[in-house]
Amino acid sequence: MGGFFGAAGKQDVIADLYYGVDYHSHLGTKRGGVAVVRPDGFARAIHNIENAQFRTKFDAEIPRLRADKGIGVISDTDDQPMLIKSHLGEYALVTVGVIKNADELVSSALRNRKIHFAEMSQGGINPTELAAALIDQGDTFEEGIAALQDSIEGSCSLLLLTKGGIYAARDRYGRTPVILGRKDGVWSITQETCAFPNLGFEYVRDLGPGEIVFLTADGPETRRTPGPVDQICAFLWVYYGYPASSYEGINVEWSRNCCGAALARRHPADVDFVAGIPDSGVGHGIGYAAEARLPFRRPFVKYTPTWARSFMPQNQDIRDLVARMKLVPIRELIQGRKFLFCEDSIVRGTQLKDTIQRLYDFGAREIHMRPACPPLVYGCKFLNFSISRSEMDLAARRAIREIEGETPVDLAPYSDPTSEPYAAMEERIRQRLNLTTLKYQHLNDLVEAIGRPKNTMCTYCWDGAEVKSPPLPFPRG
Repeated sequence: MGGFFGAAGKQDVIADLYYGVDYHSHLGTKRGGVAVVRPDGFARAIHNIENAQFRTKFDAEIPRLRADKGIGVISDTDDQPMLIKSHLGEYALVTVGVIKNADELVSSALRNRKIHFAEMSQGGINPTELAAALIDQGDTFEEGIAALQDSIEGSCSLLLLTKGGIYAARDRYGRTPVILGRKDGVWSITQETCAFPNLGFEYVRDLGPGEIVFLTADGPETRRTPGPVDQICAFLWVYYGYPASSYEGINVEWSRNCCGAALARRHPADVDFVAGIPDSGVGHGIGYAAEARLPFRRPFVKYTPTWARSFMPQNQDIRDLVARMKLVPIRELIQGRKFLFCEDSIVRGTQLKDTIQRLYDFGAREIHMRPACPPLVYGCKFLNFSISRSEMDLAARRAIREIEGETPVDLAPYSDPTSEPYAAMEERIRQRLNLTTLKYQHLNDLVEAIGRPKNTMCTYCWDGAEVKSPPLPFPRG
């Protein structure tokens, strides 16, 4: 994943930019970058943040980056921002999302234009470079950004910094949030509203799906009106959104509390206490405990100073190491107890199986689990929140393969919690993880806990539902 923040003001905005980008650090662990534009031109800094926090790498950069407008990004894929010179002028660009048809778009661009693409060290094309190339095929920034949004499969939200201001665009289906804020003399654009309170910004509004705005110190101007189909990723509220953030006016922690309460009503258990796997499982666990009138305890705590989110590193062995080292068990709360814990989801299940075994090693009597979302039956093809080489890595798909064999099957019954195949899949996963009981969240309960109509959220990874959009309006409303 990744996250960005931009600011434009009537005075120096580097402090807002510095801290605003830092408030997106939960979304990436690879690179951090900032670009500003001043009367004498563009300035940029990019640093590796795999083994250090964003702030520690950028402290020394502040004096040379002072400016009245700028953009920044936390990226888990590539070096950003990119500085581009083209027929549209000089600009800086950051992107968040994933371009699933990148190879096709590169081939088409190479056939039609005399351009080139640099290959990244891991192979493949830098997605931000590809986005810039597609934007540059337009006669204006608005036309180029619109063409980019209309041509990609996946998603791409972006900030584009020019000498005159900042273009902000939300991906065509609104799968990732892009949000406007303001305070005296400064306007900001962010993906996480948790950046607003401590910096003094007030929430203004969310951009609509596919919307393009041009942001200056005087405020935003809409350059492309929103499209009709909103498919914001529901997994934001389940897992990778920050608890203090709100998307479309709905707070993450509140939704997780409601989600846990729904689990307690549908799937009660006779246990001594309730827990939550840090960090995202805690909000769900608190909601479950409150609804079930059970104590909430912390039988394991997360060592936060140095260990990142375990889904991000590319290598499975490193992911497993991070998952093991960051959670520290407390024997006094575990030994001889039967307890239930909430987790945001079961993706592969490899790290979770090790965590459960460690709890038994510390003397747990019974371990019950309530994932906050339904089984992940379909691999996400719109975002990049999980580094899986194949959807067959998913715990649910492995269980389905064990039940059905290698031949293709109808996956629909495995998204229906009332069906026999679903029950068989759930039981296979329970056995593999060595849990006393395992009961997943029902999708309709999750939708109700978030508080948005189902047709305004993407739930593809759980039920395979996909909504298509007609062509969006262009160039302006």
